[in-house]
Amino acid sequence: MAKKYAIIDIETTGGVAKRDRITEIAIVISDGKKILDQYDTLINPGISIPYHITRITGITDDMVADAPRFHEVAKKIVEMTEDTIFVAHNVSFDYGFIQNAFASLGYSFSKRRLCTVKMSRKTFPGLKSYALGNLIKHFNIQVNNRHRALDDTLATTIIFHKIIETSPENATDKFVRIAIDYSKLPEGIDKALIHNLPTLCGVYYMSDADKQLVYIGKSINIQKRIKQHFSKVNSKSGKMMQRVRKIHYELTGSELIALLKEAKEIKENKPEINIALKNTDYPYCVYVKENPDGYLSILSGKISKKIEKDYQIIKQISSLHHAKSSVDAITSNFGLCKKINKLEKGYGSGPCFDHTLEKCAGACIGLEDHISYNERIIEALSLDEEVVKSNFFIIDAGRSPGEKSVVLVEEGNYKGFGFISDEDSFLGVEELKEAIDYVAFDKQYNQIINTYLSSNSVLKILEF
Repeated sequence: MAKKYAIIDIETTGGVAKRDRITEIAIVISDGKKILDQYDTLINPGISIPYHITRITGITDDMVADAPRFHEVAKKIVEMTEDTIFVAHNVSFDYGFIQNAFASLGYSFSKRRLCTVKMSRKTFPGLKSYALGNLIKHFNIQVNNRHRALDDTLATTIIFHKIIETSPENATDKFVRIAIDYSKLPEGIDKALIHNLPTLCGVYYMSDADKQLVYIGKSINIQKRIKQHFSKVNSKSGKMMQRVRKIHYELTGSELIALLKEAKEIKENKPEINIALKNTDYPYCVYVKENPDGYLSILSGKISKKIEKDYQIIKQISSLHHAKSSVDAITSNFGLCKKINKLEKGYGSGPCFDHTLEKCAGACIGLEDHISYNERIIEALSLDEEVVKSNFFIIDAGRSPGEKSVVLVEEGNYKGFGFISDEDSFLGVEELKEAIDYVAFDKQYNQIINTYLSSNSVLKILEF
């Protein structure tokens, strides 16, 4: 089947996809040689267009007042771009805005992409600039309204056609290839399935030919993570190549819920590859070591035979960053010394910074003896097995617009999670509890929550 390309340009209220909005979109469908179809429309962004943007594009608030909202044209965009390759000049900008706009509707927009900036550099080397305006001038392309979506899209289309005319046969295939070799995908997994995976947060499941789960994972971008699995050459990817025949997923919206759900699903299903890789999936740890002055230090590092043999491991963790974050959280929550825990350099050369703020009792300079300090360390480690705050809800992103996720911690322990509508965010404690899907106690869940909250933000924490 001949390739089809959707050459796209948008105008926006600014340059940040997660903050700003689309004000105009134009789509030209091409077979690489001629235009097959085209579409353009102004879009009401729902916010005021800044004056400096209006000066560039000429698009005013009055012009978009009666224009459709993005959700009203979303179906048209999906239909027009179906089975096409997404093409734009500086494609990450246009694609990022459109993908984010669809994500706000709970829809995963995913396309193979081509950038005419990158293609132009390779096809027409030696130009001073590959900005659209310079290429328009270089090729003497007639444009009536620069910085309007349709005119810029038509100009980009002419440039794209020139690139294809000038390039060797099948050269565009090299530009459009993603980071995996499709010839090496597992049997039954094709590139269409990979491209249709969402670029959103959730948990994914890999099954064998007998529909038995062999691997469960989580990611803030499911499609990207699964591409990574099949692009690497290691023991895990080798096992996946041999065993995986089906992939499905569940969106969570919240990364914290993805972490909790992944842990629960692995415990319940015991997938073969997860179990085989359990130790290598958690190669870092938090451990306790006595320093030369007799003070116990809480430290982070990669698990080694020496650490396993000589020291007490408190937690095994998937990344060094999370291990360090856990040490930092314990140190801050229990008023321990950052120099003793090696979060600050210079032990023995003066007080830690927290002592000057009266957050450290002075073990770093001998004001707190090692016996008293170590008693507090033991107490801190005991309490850290539970979530520090006793009773609270974590309110975070949901799976779609208008929805929020809810995590319940009660009496210091994780109880479960659920989902509520935006309107339910102000419900009382008992009503919020009704939304929770309860789970059996496991201290790993508490560790997940502690580690996550120590280095990530959530929408809201409601204590009760």
